[in-house]
Amino acid sequence: MSFEFIALLMFLTMFVTLLSGRHIYAVIGGVAAIFSLILWGTGGIDMGYHSAFKLINWYPLVTLPIFVFIGYLFSASKISEDLYRLIHILTGPLRGGLAIGTIVLMAIISAINGLSVAGMSVGSSVALPEMLKKNYDKKMVTGVIQAGSSLGILIPPSVVLVLYGMIARQPVGHLWLAGVFPGLLMSALFVIYIVVRCWFQPELGPVLPREEWDIPIREKIKALKGGLLPLFIILMMSGLFLLGVTSLVESSAIGAIATIIAAGIKKRLNWKIINSVLTNTLSVSGMFMWVAMSAMAFAAIFDGLGAVHAISTLFLSHGFGPIGTIIAMQVSFLLLGTFLDDTAMLIIVAPLYIPLVVTLGFNPIWYGVLYTITCQIAYLTPPFGYNLFLMKAMAPKEISLSDIYRSIVPFIFLMILTIVILIIFPEIATWLPDLYFSR
Repeated sequence: MSFEFIALLMFLTMFVTLLSGRHIYAVIGGVAAIFSLILWGTGGIDMGYHSAFKLINWYPLVTLPIFVFIGYLFSASKISEDLYRLIHILTGPLRGGLAIGTIVLMAIISAINGLSVAGMSVGSSVALPEMLKKNYDKKMVTGVIQAGSSLGILIPPSVVLVLYGMIARQPVGHLWLAGVFPGLLMSALFVIYIVVRCWFQPELGPVLPREEWDIPIREKIKALKGGLLPLFIILMMSGLFLLGVTSLVESSAIGAIATIIAAGIKKRLNWKIINSVLTNTLSVSGMFMWVAMSAMAFAAIFDGLGAVHAISTLFLSHGFGPIGTIIAMQVSFLLLGTFLDDTAMLIIVAPLYIPLVVTLGFNPIWYGVLYTITCQIAYLTPPFGYNLFLMKAMAPKEISLSDIYRSIVPFIFLMILTIVILIIFPEIATWLPDLYFSR
């Protein structure tokens, strides 16, 4: 039996077992353990064990629970509500103004958090009821919230880019800066779509009543003050890191402290909130670690079969060419994303693809951005799109799963368009880190 066939059998076993409804970490880790025993006996277990502990010993991983904590505290302390009130006033005179404001809100939250969970939480609790109350189309509402929240894994400080840096052995600072303009580009495409769609179909996003946005100057100043705290958090966290004052881990800790201070200033910090935030942080971080360690074990066994060489041969022998190979990789990621979350995809497949990316002469920093956008799409594609289920759990009963599925289709095409633009113009991702770190 050839190694290529065994590698294929591992993947097929994993996918079939996933259909049983078992936890992802149990499926991935279990398949890795079984195949290691079959192929190398009891000594094979050490391969997965040592690979998993490489992850635990990776110091920047400390930032994961901190960024999760920041996101949950930002949502629980209702700082986001004050920010949304400011955006509400600024975008009220526009058709689709609240939808545009929601994208802006999600982009700002993304610059504070690093995951999509916080964006979904804020969007469903703050933006969703407000837009429905203003008679926005329900498919427009759910599509905007799901797409906007996915920006959290692209705009720095992105946890996914931190993990990619670990796998690809690339500096996180370069990856974060590489995500800035692609994130802004995608946000702009979302806004342009909303503006054009609501211009031709104003019933999808009606203009707000004048009394809601044409308010006294004193009220506008009060709303402006509420919007300054999130900017303070971004400046303290990402600003100090980019200025070289703090390291990656230090900047995440400073961001957590700044968020705690902001919640205290708003008098929205109590033991009930702290307990809830810490519980959610522990739950999400623990779930991530189990998936990550299982995926690392799977990748070690898979790589031990010589899968990296097999993957390279598969793509190059079919004459795809460099760009064709990159496109084929992204298509395979999209297919995997219908079954796996971004962490499992990254740690299982990225170690196989990144050496090929380098061999073809592409910039691994640029490819990290392409991969992350593909993860965003995976969050939104059925049958196992993570954001789809979150949206269904948080949405009112009148919004069906069918509505949620259909709402996201235009935004998926916009994300694919972003990938195409980045393939044609890779400088959009690479020029900022090159400029900044060449100083």
